[in-house]
Amino acid sequence: MASAERPPPRATWTMADLCPFSPCCPLPPLRCPAWHCCCLSESMKGLLVALFGGGVPAGFVAPFARKAEASGIPSLEILLFRCILHLLFICRICWQRAHCCGPPEARRHALLHASINVISVGCAYSSFMVVPSGNATTVRKGSSTICSVLLALCIENTRLTGYDWFGLAGSTVGLLIMVIPDLMNLDRSTLLHDSLGYVWACMGGMSLALGLIIFRALDFPGKLVTAAFLFGGVGSLLCSPMMFLLQDPVMPVDPLTWTSLVVICVLALVSFLCSSYAVTKAHPALVCAVLHSEVVVTLAVQYCVLREAVTPFAVIGAGVILGSIAIITAQKISSDAPEDGEGVM
Repeated sequence: MASAERPPPRATWTMADLCPFSPCCPLPPLRCPAWHCCCLSESMKGLLVALFGGGVPAGFVAPFARKAEASGIPSLEILLFRCILHLLFICRICWQRAHCCGPPEARRHALLHASINVISVGCAYSSFMVVPSGNATTVRKGSSTICSVLLALCIENTRLTGYDWFGLAGSTVGLLIMVIPDLMNLDRSTLLHDSLGYVWACMGGMSLALGLIIFRALDFPGKLVTAAFLFGGVGSLLCSPMMFLLQDPVMPVDPLTWTSLVVICVLALVSFLCSSYAVTKAHPALVCAVLHSEVVVTLAVQYCVLREAVTPFAVIGAGVILGSIAIITAQKISSDAPEDGEGVM
């Protein structure tokens, strides 16, 4: 049996043979560790902030607003208390030594954003006093999603995937399942009164979508704090005279009413900040779709706390909304997962 031929000895040696980890021979690509797959992209972080910081706290606002209304507190007075809380951001602005209205080139858009948000919240609170809070929230969120999609198609350059469109369509269908049976069973004696409440809710939703688009277009440091302060300033200037002209101010006296007002103001402030932050990270239409979680929370509080009836259509619609939100978030997680073989810096 012939022995295997040995390879001839090398005549020369290269630097890579002497020092295999030299710059002449780059390292092989490192395998991505398991924990790195859990890192979320900026868009996914924005959607999670919108879900847990924007939608869930806002779901408690409408039921507590109805509790305050039962104590005789008018809607404009609730909005005024909320605006006064926003004025506390002047301390943060002074500490940063920034201008309270933003830089001159963005001042007009910042004031427009504040005015539109005041109109949105005012219409929403007015609708809560007229129609059930769950229905008002449903109409408001549905109109905000449809309006944000139309505005995004005209203004935004970001393209939506098929899963995004499916989630948007599913969340809108869920809202329709919830609200259409109630609209068909309106009492004729209160038809005009209820229709006015739904119109206010629809106007509040369209104003919300427009405000998110404008805030996304703002580009200067500290715009979130500036927007929060301007909301309080513009809202206070508008609500103070209108409250005395259109409604009778009522000073809360019992602790339950004061507690309801404080909870409304704090939760609404958290929702405002989180929704505004989320729209800078993710597509406005997707943010509005994720904010539909407010409807589900409102229905749960409406049934458990206020003891208001919840129809089977509302339960089905809430399930469709939750499924649509799950589709949007799951698709974002799968698309944001890093490919195998990417290096880690």
